[in-house]
Amino acid sequence: MNLLEELQLLDTNDPGSWPNIVKAAALAILMVTIIAAGYFLDWQTQLEVLDNTRTEEAVLKETYLAKKKIAVNLDVLRQQLAEIEQSLSTLLKQLPDKSEMEALLADINQAGLGRGLQFELFKPAANETIHDFYAELPVTVRVAGSYHAIGAFASDVSQLSRIVTLNDIHISSGKDENLVLNAVAKTFRYLDSEEMANQDTSEP
Repeated sequence: MNLLEELQLLDTNDPGSWPNIVKAAALAILMVTIIAAGYFLDWQTQLEVLDNTRTEEAVLKETYLAKKKIAVNLDVLRQQLAEIEQSLSTLLKQLPDKSEMEALLADINQAGLGRGLQFELFKPAANETIHDFYAELPVTVRVAGSYHAIGAFASDVSQLSRIVTLNDIHISSGKDENLVLNAVAKTFRYLDSEEMANQDTSEP
């Protein structure tokens, strides 16, 4: 009797009488079925929860380490913040307020005259350019003089107590072996409290 005939003659009501090989095969099939059912009905969800938990744990560890690093360096960060605020305060002191702008323009003019330069043009722009906390005023300048006098004038402007920058510089030949300097001197001032308030209200 072959295996196929033996399977056909099996008594489903009496598994104990089955041949050993059939019992083993049936047991293996039953175990696989139970494992597969357990995986799809329960374990799969638990494994997904476990993976999500591990991912969340990794994120929490990174967050913890980042916060721990900040906490450890808190005193250093506070010191750096104080230094930044001090530097900003120093820079702001180099920006004149509205009432000092005329004096600053006079200082630029005097810097040129003090070097023996002749001003052919000294024209502040009609309007300032307003930024977050400061205003910028370009002044179109044209002066004539020797090479060394123009160089000394540029150096004097850079060493003024207030911030002034020379931009769009162009030097050409002038009369009597002199040179002509065309430039835009940009001066800066900080906004007063009223202007800052208007700046805040004008923002969308």
